[in-house]
Amino acid sequence: MDRQLIVKKEVSAAIPSKYGSFELSLFTTNQDDKEHLLLTFGSVHNADDILVRIHSECMTGDILGSLRCDCGEQLQMSMSQIAIEGRGIIIYLRQEGRGIGLIDKLRTYNLQDQGKDTVDANLALGHGEDERSYEVAAEILKELQIKSIRLLTNNPQKIEALNQLALNVTSRVPIKGSIHPHNAYYLLTKKQKMNHIFEEDDLKELYKKCSCFFKKRKPLVTLAYAQSLDGSISFHRKKRLMLSSQESLVMTHKLRSEHDAILVGVGTVIADNPLLTVRHYKGNNPQVVVLDSKLRIPLTARILKNEKPPIIFTTNQADQEKLKKLTAMKAQIIVVDSTSDGRTDLNQTLEQLFILGIKSVMVEGGRAIITNFINENHVDKVVITVAPIYVGGVSVLSEEIPEHFGFPQLKNVLQYKLGRDIIIMADIERNLS
Repeated sequence: MDRQLIVKKEVSAAIPSKYGSFELSLFTTNQDDKEHLLLTFGSVHNADDILVRIHSECMTGDILGSLRCDCGEQLQMSMSQIAIEGRGIIIYLRQEGRGIGLIDKLRTYNLQDQGKDTVDANLALGHGEDERSYEVAAEILKELQIKSIRLLTNNPQKIEALNQLALNVTSRVPIKGSIHPHNAYYLLTKKQKMNHIFEEDDLKELYKKCSCFFKKRKPLVTLAYAQSLDGSISFHRKKRLMLSSQESLVMTHKLRSEHDAILVGVGTVIADNPLLTVRHYKGNNPQVVVLDSKLRIPLTARILKNEKPPIIFTTNQADQEKLKKLTAMKAQIIVVDSTSDGRTDLNQTLEQLFILGIKSVMVEGGRAIITNFINENHVDKVVITVAPIYVGGVSVLSEEIPEHFGFPQLKNVLQYKLGRDIIIMADIERNLS
């Protein structure tokens, strides 16, 4: 039998802020080891129709200023709005990530970067879409003898939850934050899957900002490769060059496990005969995808013996007898258009992968594949391992990037040392012109 919830105020102190002077009170309970907070402004005891914000902890947004969500902005706006009104309450509940905790919240961020929305990411980790509870907030409001409240929220489920806890919510007060490319899809998911309420103008702006998500029915593409200090990825076209340290190799295999698919060109299969599995890290093997416009893949290729058969994209230039043999070996053959220079069409390839349920692809090469993905503006992220050696071999790019494409710009750049190597991770600023 569950113990009855007991909420106890431990201490209070004055907190001057840029919005005015608040009183901060700390509460503990007999059912968790968390420290819940109460911010009050003005006279709030025994109040009627008072402005209240019940805010669940968001370390990334509230403290670090993350733009992935609107939490930090909502907290600041609540403090400002309450100060302007002259009295009000903010209850800060320690239930990070809609109740799943910071560790799993960061894991959902990785899943979101691979194409899942905020709800599906929670579900993929075995959580509910929203695991928050408001019993502690209800007890605090009852201790303050609050008669009725106007709730600062866009979430109708929060109002319903408070009403079920015998609190009198007389009205909802919208809390309008900024909409930008970093949080638009997150906000749209809250609208579509969690029934959050947006004013008409905000909704129009939201759909406008999210238009890129509707148009891009393609997987998120991570370009990953290792190179020397002079930009070489091999000694020459037919000789494999092992550049990565053991630590970097583990990182690469971890990265593979975090993607739905791994994509290479047939040249890599012919030259290296790779398995393209996850062996140096405990994780799932991605779906192997090969671009092979003429079906030059050897029937002895090791990827054809993988537990999960490869998907091979080819064109009408393919050898039909070879196609039959590969199909008999359980490989999935998908024919797409060929480009003017005889390559498989990357747009169609990515669209077909999305239809197959693949939301994230790790592109490992070779050099022509890397060049074409960059030139055709398909790359979302890069992970580059730089080995501290000179090779004087074959450059990572098979040709210069045409000037009219514009050089890809990196943003959110992270650089760190791993073993002997330097790892560079970054997002690509897409050229949309």
